[in-house]
Amino acid sequence: MEQFFPLILLVLAFALLIVLPARQRKKMAANTQKLQESLTVGTPVMLTSGLHGTVAALGDGTVDIEIAPGVVATFARPAVMEVRTKDGAVLDAQAGEVVPPTAERTGLVDGDGDPSPRKD
Repeated sequence: MEQFFPLILLVLAFALLIVLPARQRKKMAANTQKLQESLTVGTPVMLTSGLHGTVAALGDGTVDIEIAPGVVATFARPAVMEVRTKDGAVLDAQAGEVVPPTAERTGLVDGDGDPSPRKD
C-alpha cells in the first residue's frame, strides 16, 4: 500500500489543479451564456467598466447601449457584466444567480465601507 501513496498523491494533485478549475470555468461560461441570452431591448445593464445603460439594440457579437437620452454606444456582448431589474435586483454573470436589491443585501456592498451586516 505504501508503494502506491505517491501515485495517489499525483492523482489528487491532478484533480485539484486541472479538473476542479475546469469545472468552475465551464459553470461560469454557462452563466455568462445564460446572461447573454437574457438580453432584450430595454433591459437595464451594467458593463464591466462600470457603465450603466439600457440595451437599445442587439447584434450578433455586439450590443448597443443607450447611456444617456439620445446617446447610444456599441460594445462587445461580453462587456455586459450584470443585468439589472426594475426593483434593483441584479442577474450577475459570475455568480450565476439573481442578487437581491442593495437594501436587502448584507455585508460590504458596492464599497459601503461597513462590512458588518445591516440591522434594520
